[in-house]
Amino acid sequence: MEKKKVVVEIFGEVYPLKSDEPADYVRQLAKLVDDNMRDVAKKTRSFSGTKIGVLAALQLADEYYKLKKDYDELLALLEEPKG
Repeated sequence: MEKKKVVVEIFGEVYPLKSDEPADYVRQLAKLVDDNMRDVAKKTRSFSGTKIGVLAALQLADEYYKLKKDYDELLALLEEPKG
């Protein structure tokens, strides 16, 4: 599959990205990151884009790990022998 170029804006910066994924999906990811960074910026009142980006990444990582833990626990329940 050929990589397509998708231009997105995250926290006021423009990023030309190449991806195998559909453009709409890449835009959704960029919006999620942008929304998280803007939320962090409101709460921290920091002007450092780097610090805001790191804090937003930590929030997303926290959500990911919690969802992954729940998913793994669900899989384990489904794989348990019945009886």
